[in-house]
Amino acid sequence: MNVTELARKLRYRTEDLKQILPEFGFDIGMRAIKVDDRIAQQIIKAWPNITRELDRRERAAKAERAAEEKKRIQETAAPVALPAIVTVREFALRLGQPVTRIIAELMKNGILASLNERVDFETASIIAEDLGFKVVSESGEAAESAGSADRLQTILGEEKKEALAPRPPVVVVMGHVDHGKTKLLDAIRKTNVMGGEAGGITQHIGAYQAAKDNRLITFIDTPGHEAFTAMRSRGAKVADVAILVVAADDGVQPQTKEAIKILEAAKTPFVVAINKIDKPEADQERVKRELSDLGVIPEEWGGKFAMLPISAKTGAGIDKLLELVLLVADYEKEKLLANPGGQLAGAVIESHVDKGEGPVATVLIQNGTLKNGDILAVGGAFYGRVRAMKDYRGGLIGASPPGTPVRILGFKVAPQVGDTIETAADARELTRIKPVKAASEKIAAVEKPQEEATKEKKLENLIIKADVLGSLEAILVSLDKFSHPEVGINVVAKGLGNVTEVDIMRAEASQAWIAGFGVLVPNQVAELARGKGVEIRTYKVIYHLFEDLRQKLEVKLSPEIVRTDYGDLKILAIFRSERDTQIVGGLVTEGKAARDARVTVRRGGEEIGEGTVMELQLHKRAVAEVPSGSECGVKIKIKSALLADDLLHFYK
Repeated sequence: MNVTELARKLRYRTEDLKQILPEFGFDIGMRAIKVDDRIAQQIIKAWPNITRELDRRERAAKAERAAEEKKRIQETAAPVALPAIVTVREFALRLGQPVTRIIAELMKNGILASLNERVDFETASIIAEDLGFKVVSESGEAAESAGSADRLQTILGEEKKEALAPRPPVVVVMGHVDHGKTKLLDAIRKTNVMGGEAGGITQHIGAYQAAKDNRLITFIDTPGHEAFTAMRSRGAKVADVAILVVAADDGVQPQTKEAIKILEAAKTPFVVAINKIDKPEADQERVKRELSDLGVIPEEWGGKFAMLPISAKTGAGIDKLLELVLLVADYEKEKLLANPGGQLAGAVIESHVDKGEGPVATVLIQNGTLKNGDILAVGGAFYGRVRAMKDYRGGLIGASPPGTPVRILGFKVAPQVGDTIETAADARELTRIKPVKAASEKIAAVEKPQEEATKEKKLENLIIKADVLGSLEAILVSLDKFSHPEVGINVVAKGLGNVTEVDIMRAEASQAWIAGFGVLVPNQVAELARGKGVEIRTYKVIYHLFEDLRQKLEVKLSPEIVRTDYGDLKILAIFRSERDTQIVGGLVTEGKAARDARVTVRRGGEEIGEGTVMELQLHKRAVAEVPSGSECGVKIKIKSALLADDLLHFYK
C-alpha cells in the first residue's frame, strides 16, 4: 500500500504520519513510499489508540500553555475596568485577548454568546478572573451588581459563631428535559404537581420542602432548559447540594452536559439519580460510561460521585436518595449555618407582577427570620413591607426562619431575580424606591446590529409576551442560539402580561408576529389582530416556540449546497453510445465510483461536460460503489461524446 493512500485513509498528513509512527512501534522510514499491507492493517487497527494518545498530549500541552499564560497575566497585567454591561467584542478588546478565546471561555461556563451580544458585569468578571485578570467596576451600577452576589457572605461573616445554628440544606434538581426532574420532586413531596405542568416541563422555578429523618430539606425546582444559564442565581448560587437526574433509557443529553458544567463552575457538590430504571430499555451501565467520559466517575469505579438507581414513577430508591443528599450535606455542614435572630438576608428566586396581588417574589431566607410587617429593602432602597407570607403549599405563615422558601406579598416594586432581600428598623433610613432594570434586559440585551454587517441579513420580527420574568429570561437568552450569517431574530418588543391592543398596533407597524408564553389573548384583541392581519401564537411549552421560530427562519434561508467528492475513473473502452446515455468501461484510479453520483468529464486537463451516473456494474453485477483499483462498467446520462482516456470525476 502506498504511504499516501494510508495517510488518506487515516485522514492525516503523510509527512506527519511518518514522524509519529515510530513512537508507536511502526518505523516505516521518512523516505518510504510504500508500506507492507500487513503492517498497514496493523497501523489502521492501532490508529484509534494512537489518536487518543495524540489528543491527550494536545490537551495537556494546551492546558500547560493556558496555565503559563494565566500566570503571566496575573504577574504583569494591570486591573481591567468593566462597565455594568459590555459586548463580547468590547470585552475582548479591554482584555487584549482574541474574541474567539473569550467566546470559548463563555461556552465553558455554559453561555453561548456571539460577537455583538452583551454580558453582565458579574459574568464578565468571572471570565476575566479565569483568564488571570483583575477586574474593577467602572460604575456604581456594576459595583452594586457584583456586591449583591457577595452580600450574604458579608452578613454571615458579621454574625457571631456562637449564635449560628444549623439550617435545612438547599437542594437543586437539574438534568435534561423529560428526564423526570419534576416527577422526582412529585415523588419526594407526595403531591401531584405534574398536572399543572404543560408537556411535563416545569416552566418556572419553585421551592419546596420535604422531611427525612426528622430533618427538613429545601428543594429548588429548575426549568430544565437554557434558562438555568441565564438565571444561575436561582440554582447553583443558592444551592448547597444538587441532584443531577439522568434517564436510564436516554443517557447523557446536551442539557445534562450543560448542567454538569454549571454545577462544576459553581463548585456545588452533586449526586446522580439514574431515573426510569423501571423501563425495560433502561441501561444503567451506559449512563455511567457516558458520565465517566465527562469526568463524572462513579464511586464504584474509583471516582467521587455517588450514583443511585431510582424510579420516580414507582418510588423505588427515593428514600436512599434523600439519605444520600443529607449525607453529602453533612460534609458541608460548616456552610449550613445561619443565625435565626440575626440580620435578615434572602435570595430572590422568582419575581413577577400578579394581577390580583401586585408585585410578588419567592424568596429563600438564608439568614435571620422574616416576619409579617417587616420592611423590605434591596441595596439600601425601600421596596415595601411584608403584607403576607405564604409557604410552598400556599398556606399563610407569620415567620420564615433560615432555609425556608416563602412567597412574599407587599412589594412596591418587583425585585430582580438574584437580589438579596434585607430589612431595616425604619423605612426613613432607606432611599426612595428606584426603578430597576429587568434582569432580562441585563442578561439578554442585544446590541443594535451594525448596518453594514446586517444589511443583507433577513430578520424575523418578533414581539414576546410572557407570564413571569423567569419565562421571559429563558426565552430571550435561548434566542441567542438562533445565530446565522443569513437570518436572525429581531425582538421588536418584550414584556409581561396578556397580549394587548398596543401589541397588535406595534406588530402591524413593524411587520412582526406575536409569541405569547403562558398568557391569554382577550377576544377583542384577537379580533383586532385578525382585522390587521397580525399573527399571534401562544405557547405553554418553551420548546414549541423555538420549533416554530426555527421553521420560520429556515424558510428565509437560501439553499445550502454541500459537495462531496468521491473519486476518479479513467475510461478504457466505450461500449455503447446513444443520444443522451453512454456505457463505458474504466479503471477507478482514486477514491471510489458511486451510483447516483454526478460526474464531470476531463479531457487533456480541460472539463468538457457533466452527467449523472445511472448504473454501476462490477463483474457483471449491479453495485452501489466500486473501490479504487477496480475495473467496472458505468452507464452515464450525458450529452457530451466520451472517448477512451477521458477522466470521470465522481461527486455528489
